[in-house]
Amino acid sequence: MEPLILFLFAGFVSMSTALSAGQLNKLPDADKSDFLKSRNGAVWVVMTGNVGALTLVAALAYGFRLLDWWIPLSSIFLSFPAISVGVTQRLFGDKVNLLIMLPLTLLSAGLLYYFW
Repeated sequence: MEPLILFLFAGFVSMSTALSAGQLNKLPDADKSDFLKSRNGAVWVVMTGNVGALTLVAALAYGFRLLDWWIPLSSIFLSFPAISVGVTQRLFGDKVNLLIMLPLTLLSAGLLYYFW
């Protein structure tokens, strides 16, 4: 697999997962669903955000190792957050975006491990 494609895919879905989990944690209690109000739901959202953050760190390490230094650096600060917040979170909402991006994040973690 082309390193640039894998880096862009893994970085985008993992940042989107982490940002969606962060937004769900910051909701006021009145806006949270019953699942998020429970202790298990809150722990699940925090853990999915942590998985997204760790996969993002792995994607960055992969990108810095195989690509020019400016590609991962500009992607982490400009491209990934802009596309995630500007497009996918507005299109799907935080909860649906988290549910869509979590399996893709797990897939990208496996792909990063395989192609490392």
